[in-house]
Amino acid sequence: MYSLYYQAHVDPAMCWFVTSAFKSYEHLAFDRTIDVPTSTFEFFIAPSGESWFLEIMAYMQEQGYVSDLKKVPNRLLHDSSAL
Repeated sequence: MYSLYYQAHVDPAMCWFVTSAFKSYEHLAFDRTIDVPTSTFEFFIAPSGESWFLEIMAYMQEQGYVSDLKKVPNRLLHDSSAL
């Protein structure tokens, strides 16, 4: 089963906070920078953890750490060069 896939812009000054927050929640999300110049991150989410992930991201958006969160098709399913 493939993970759910989200992308968001992360405030460059807060990247350390966002990534460390998800390291605290083992098996909830895997995150990484997909585009450094625009500070765009991708998040792979276990389907069972989506509601928890969205709660955390809502808080981070309220604080201004994250913006433009969107659920998009998992790029690994659609990009054969990523395999």
